[in-house]
Amino acid sequence: MTPTTETVVGIGGAAESTDMVLNIGPQHPSTHGVLRLKLVLDGERIVRAEPVIGYMHRGAEKLFEARDYRQIIMLANRHDWLSAFSNELGVVLAVERMLGMEVPERAVWLRTLLAELNRVLNHLMFLGSYPLELGGITPMFYAFHEREELQHVMEEVSGGRMHYMFNRVGGLKEDIPAGWTARARAAVADVRSRMGRFDDLVLGNEIFRGRTRGVGVLSPRAVHAYGVSGPLGRASGVDFDLRRDEPYLAYGELADVLKVVTRREGDCLARFECLLEQTYNSLDLADACLDRLAELPPGPVNQRLPKVLRAPEGHTYAWTENPLGINGYYLVSKGEKTPYRLKLRSASYNNIQALTELLPGTLVADMVAILGSMFFVVGDIDK
Repeated sequence: MTPTTETVVGIGGAAESTDMVLNIGPQHPSTHGVLRLKLVLDGERIVRAEPVIGYMHRGAEKLFEARDYRQIIMLANRHDWLSAFSNELGVVLAVERMLGMEVPERAVWLRTLLAELNRVLNHLMFLGSYPLELGGITPMFYAFHEREELQHVMEEVSGGRMHYMFNRVGGLKEDIPAGWTARARAAVADVRSRMGRFDDLVLGNEIFRGRTRGVGVLSPRAVHAYGVSGPLGRASGVDFDLRRDEPYLAYGELADVLKVVTRREGDCLARFECLLEQTYNSLDLADACLDRLAELPPGPVNQRLPKVLRAPEGHTYAWTENPLGINGYYLVSKGEKTPYRLKLRSASYNNIQALTELLPGTLVADMVAILGSMFFVVGDIDK
C-alpha cells in the first residue's frame, strides 16, 4: 500500500492570525519620489514598517570630491528639488566660513529674502499635495496658483525656474533687476491675501480633521531620538529653530518678526497647522527683508574671487534651517580646489526614519495620512 501524506490547511479564524508582508511602492517619480515601504500586517493593522530607500541615490557626496567649489553648488541644489535656493545656500555658507569670507550686506539681505520665498514655495507644495493624498483635489489647484506668483519673481531674479543656481561663494550671481523689489512685494501681498483658502478648505473641513486629528502622534522623545527637525519636530512641541537659536544671514536682526510655530499634539493635524502658520510667517519675513533692502544704499552683492578658488586646509560645519528641517554641511579641505570631503546631513533622511515608530499599531487606512504628513522629498533622503 502506498503511504499517503496528510496536510492540514488552516482556514477561517486560523488564517486571521497570519502576518502578511505588503510592499507600498516604489512610487512613481512624479510623486514625492521613489520610496518603498515594507509593511508587515496583522489583518488591517501594521505590525512593523521599514522604509526602503536608495532608488534615487546619485552619490552626490562622492561627486562633491571631484568638483571645485564653484561647481558643487550645482550638485547641492538638486537633492530637495523644492528647496533649491536653500540647499545651495548651505554649501556656500560652509565654504565662506572655511575661507573666513565676509559677504556684502546687500547680499546677506537678498539671500535671506530669497530663502524665505523659497520656503513658501516648498510649503505651498505640501499644503496642496497633502489634502490631495486624502482625497481633496481643490487645494492643489490653489497651491499651484500661489506658487506661480512667487515662481515668476524667483525666475526673474535668477533665470532658473527650479534649480536657481543664484548663490555664489562670496555672495550672489548678480544684482536684482530694476523694479524687481516692487514686483516681489506685490507677489507676496497677493499670495498672503489668498492664503485663507487653506484655512477654509482644509482646516475647516471636518473630513480632513477627522482623518488627521490624533493620528500618527510623534512624541518629543522620538523627535530627539531620530533627529527629527523642522515643522515635524516643532509640531511635537520641540521648540527649536536655527533662525532664532543660532542666527545666520540676517535672521538675528529679524527677531521681532520671526515666529517659531509650535504645537503640542504631535499628530498629522498639528504638522499641517505648523506648516500653514509658518508659511504666513515666511511671507512676513519676506516683507521685512524688502523693507530693509529699500533702506540700503546701492552696493556690491558678491566678492571678487581668484580664478582658482582653494579653501585652506582644515574642516568646518555649517547648518541651516531648511524648509523641511535642519540641513548640515561638514566640509573637510586639504587645501586643494576641490573638497576632500563634504558630508551632507539632509532633513528628510532623518525625518523619515521616524516612520518605523509612527506606523506600527496604526491601521493601513491611516498610513497614507501619516506618510503624507511627514513632508519629505525622496531626493533629500537618497542624495
